[in-house]
Amino acid sequence: MEEWDIITDNDIAEIRDALEGGRMAEAASKILESLEAMENAQLDIAVTGESGSGKSSFVNAIRGLSDDDEGAAPTGVVETTMEPTPYPHPTHPNVMLWDLPGIGTPKFQSDMYLERVGFSRYDFFIIIASERFRASHVQLAREIQKMGKRFYFVRSKVDADLLAARRRRQASYSEQGVLDQIRDDCRQRLLAEGVASPTVFLLSSWELGHYDFLALEETLEKELPGHKRHAFLLALPNLSLDVLQRKKEAMLRQIWKWATLSCGVAAIPIPGLSVVCDTAILVKTLSEYRQTFGLDEESLCKLAEKVGKPVEDIKEAIKSPLAGEISTDLVLKLLTKAGGGALMYIEYLASTLPVFGSLAAGSISFGTTYYMLYSSLNEVAQDAQNVLLKAFETAV
Repeated sequence: MEEWDIITDNDIAEIRDALEGGRMAEAASKILESLEAMENAQLDIAVTGESGSGKSSFVNAIRGLSDDDEGAAPTGVVETTMEPTPYPHPTHPNVMLWDLPGIGTPKFQSDMYLERVGFSRYDFFIIIASERFRASHVQLAREIQKMGKRFYFVRSKVDADLLAARRRRQASYSEQGVLDQIRDDCRQRLLAEGVASPTVFLLSSWELGHYDFLALEETLEKELPGHKRHAFLLALPNLSLDVLQRKKEAMLRQIWKWATLSCGVAAIPIPGLSVVCDTAILVKTLSEYRQTFGLDEESLCKLAEKVGKPVEDIKEAIKSPLAGEISTDLVLKLLTKAGGGALMYIEYLASTLPVFGSLAAGSISFGTTYYMLYSSLNEVAQDAQNVLLKAFETAV
């Protein structure tokens, strides 16, 4: 079942056994382990290619940064990356993008390249070319494949190619025709070098949401292990309604785990413990929702700057109070408004009773946490869609 994709088969069996045996604390402990493993899953992405291919700009774009933002990878017309350099994602630091030196530079010749850049640390490689794929790209791909890792061919700067084609062929210009021509040329060159059934993704770091970025994202989502797939998806810039929907679906699949964890703590007969735990779970998870969907102040300001609009205009699209700072006081207000505060009080009273009281408290805690997370996630995701539409004033 897809909703179990972060937990191993053995974990599932242990959780089910504990649930069926009424050992809620044990089930909650196992679920907490899986949630911590998911949150701490390290994803290391290597970005490589020839000098000047746009590697650093791609690293910045994936991290939601412009080339001149603080913390951005340095870019330039000459090779600026002398050593493999890690760049953590601003809001998901467990996702690390590595800007590797250009293939074929004096210090990094093709035959020793993978050894010099520390091949084993990376989960997969993105091989970037700005004009055409050469023998050095194919040689690198073969070595990566030989060592059991995945690689993806990316043809960058297609926006510049389209602009040049439009100027040359004003009467007969066709964007799709030019893109098809570029893609076919890349495939033919890779086939000529012996790459079987090559897939090439056409991208522009300046317009990351256009061209083949979503196709690349879908491919990675299918091919990465479950916990790393989750980390990659949440770290993606909020480029389109499709990306927002995928994030929402991924986070929906985790709600039952938080609710079961809450239930397990409530079954422990210590009055007040569950209320504290539930509030902490809600503060933590709602804060993650806010940040992942780009509703924090920093993300909104960056979006406003990108589209050239006052940030206050974009904020007008936000309806949920969850776009502000998430605090214990806010969570308690939301619980009271939704009727959850009364349930938590009943849960507290039930937890003071032996056996049956603990079971009742567990059920109330599960329902309250599940409802709050489910309804809040829907609110935040809807606001994120409204913000994106407001920013671009068009269907995305």
